[in-house]
Amino acid sequence: MNFDLTDDQEMMRDMFARFLDEHSSTARVRAAAPSGFDAALWKGLAEQGALSIRVAEESGGLGLGLIDAAILMEEAGRTLASGPLAEALVAARLIAQLGGDTDLLERALSGDAVVTLAFHDIVGQPRQWVAGGLVAEAVIARAGDDVVLVAVPESARVAEATLADTPLAEIDLGAHPRTVLASGDIALTAFGAGIEEWKLLISSALAGLGREALKLAAAYASERKQFGQFIGQFQAISHPLADLICEVDGGKFLVWKAIRDLADGDDKAGAAISLAAWWNADAAARAVAQALHTFGGYGLTTEYDIFLFNLRAKAWPLVLGDPQRLLDEAGRRLYAGEAASLPDAGESPINFDLGEDANAIASEIHDFFAANVTPEMREKFHYSWEGYNPELNRKLAAENLLFLGLPKDVGGRGLSPYAKIAAMDTFELEGYNNPAAGVSQMVALIIQRFGTDELKQDVLPQIMSGEAICSLGYSEPGSGSDVFAAQCRATPDGNGWRIDGTKMFTSGANLASYVLMLARTNTEVAKHKGLTMFIVPLKTEGVTIQPVYTFQDERTNITFYDNVKIPDSWRLGEVDGGVKTMSASLELEHGGGFAKYQRAMLDAGERLCREIIYQGKTLIEDPSAQRRLARTHANVRVSELLTFRATWVMAEKKTNLAYGPMAKMYSSEKFLSDARDLLDLTAPTSLSKRKGAAEEINIFYRHAQGATIYGGTSEVHRSMIAERGLGLPRTRA
Repeated sequence: MNFDLTDDQEMMRDMFARFLDEHSSTARVRAAAPSGFDAALWKGLAEQGALSIRVAEESGGLGLGLIDAAILMEEAGRTLASGPLAEALVAARLIAQLGGDTDLLERALSGDAVVTLAFHDIVGQPRQWVAGGLVAEAVIARAGDDVVLVAVPESARVAEATLADTPLAEIDLGAHPRTVLASGDIALTAFGAGIEEWKLLISSALAGLGREALKLAAAYASERKQFGQFIGQFQAISHPLADLICEVDGGKFLVWKAIRDLADGDDKAGAAISLAAWWNADAAARAVAQALHTFGGYGLTTEYDIFLFNLRAKAWPLVLGDPQRLLDEAGRRLYAGEAASLPDAGESPINFDLGEDANAIASEIHDFFAANVTPEMREKFHYSWEGYNPELNRKLAAENLLFLGLPKDVGGRGLSPYAKIAAMDTFELEGYNNPAAGVSQMVALIIQRFGTDELKQDVLPQIMSGEAICSLGYSEPGSGSDVFAAQCRATPDGNGWRIDGTKMFTSGANLASYVLMLARTNTEVAKHKGLTMFIVPLKTEGVTIQPVYTFQDERTNITFYDNVKIPDSWRLGEVDGGVKTMSASLELEHGGGFAKYQRAMLDAGERLCREIIYQGKTLIEDPSAQRRLARTHANVRVSELLTFRATWVMAEKKTNLAYGPMAKMYSSEKFLSDARDLLDLTAPTSLSKRKGAAEEINIFYRHAQGATIYGGTSEVHRSMIAERGLGLPRTRA
């Protein structure tokens, strides 16, 4: 897996960024109005090689790949570059590919002429809006079975006021001289591929634009005060921005994934392009609207630059038409077999392959289940602690498949973060979830790092052999996600400690031998400094476990500790040093989310849509159903990609700007919203708990209700994203 560009690409990005910062400043963008075209900028871009980036070297271009063009477009979007850049890149490539006017191509690459693109067949729609039509001397278009170059005289390029002061013009392309560049299937395939390439290029521009708008909003919210504090401290301001940075980053990665799919020849590459284009048009529009809202009334004035981002975010993609049609298109490509002409991606250093180790562990797990799991066992599998099977737990431990992420020095498998993702996905494919293993390996690691010899000799071997499992005693009835507010007391008692208090949501306590306890040992210091970690045997006198049932078909517990005595040797780490001790578990954290559940839910939704008959056909043949499934498909992809980034930055020791919280928060929210939508889509069959896809959709809907709560609420994670990902001030109120 790799999210890094090459050194040459980073140098190219830096070159374009510096050039555009100077020559496409917002002052220059304003000065280019009302035509929306900056001739000096255009000439400078040509001199930097920007206009020739996708033209083959033998035709006078740089011959670079789609990822290189995407880098350029992201910077152009960030700086609101004035001119039809995405269209010009595609047009120049088409002229070179189809053997067009070499003199025109040379002038286009040097910035002396603008050539742009028409999106619709001029036989059926001769008069159409053309991006850059106001300044272009030629337009490449489809005319039936031909691809033509239409020469547009200056008299036909009529200026009129437009939403964002872009060089848009409505032109009757059927009324002007045309030259046939090529005809037949080869020509139409090249032109169709050019349109698909444009979708990716404009998507990259929108991703850059959206992120910059959010940065502007965050900077303003960090300096603007209301009611005596920075407005960025208000969650009503910071949390929507946190949501949107996830969506904007997700859009960028959808472009990268589409390019990777093209390079790999993936059969979903066409759908990936449609989804990336729809997603980025939508995400950028919502990002700029929220950014402007952050500025309040000042955002409406032309004194601030945010309005420029707002208008360009709509002007650029809408030249193609309603972006919602792209989602329809993705649905047809995914579920109705619609084919697309696809561009050549060229080389790309970005890849999302988990590696050979990942493939090997996946095969090993599949083989284990085939050899050790009976149909009777499978019947009792459940996504919660209710699916715990002691026999299977011991067998997994014996085969070193229980604690896959635990370091080898503790006795675990020590899988790489990438292989661990593959392993967890494989367990999901087998229908097996084991939250007990996740908690128990956390406890094992903390014992190894902070435990006494007694714990290492008596408790650790039980855990590692799969004989004992552990529960987690963090949450309390009055503190919820604020674990540092714990009031369960640990009081010195002779040579040991006395535990008194209550813990809530101690899932698995009815099955576990031990609980990892966070208890208050000091009330005279800051709340996060007065906590200590302990291992508490759940069979000890004074421990009471009371079930709490959820509507998700699972049991959690409330646990009471009344004068529970433990020796000091069962303490983990220093007294009042619980936060430091707890941080050891971060070694096992790799930006987990709910993507594997989302993927399984989508699969169930697709299967059920193939079973349900709607108006005489299977539901999956209905365009509305295809559209909604495609939207879920996009959400799954973004969840996976955000999780991959979080895993990658941790594995490769890269700068981490709350990428783990982004993956968890985003995926949990989309798991919840998509579970609701798929339940609706497949109703009333989805109301049934009958075996098969209907039961799965039913279960996923109920499971998803806890996703935004488990492992830290979305509100907590939004605050972390706002602070670390956007640089906003601390927000807790």
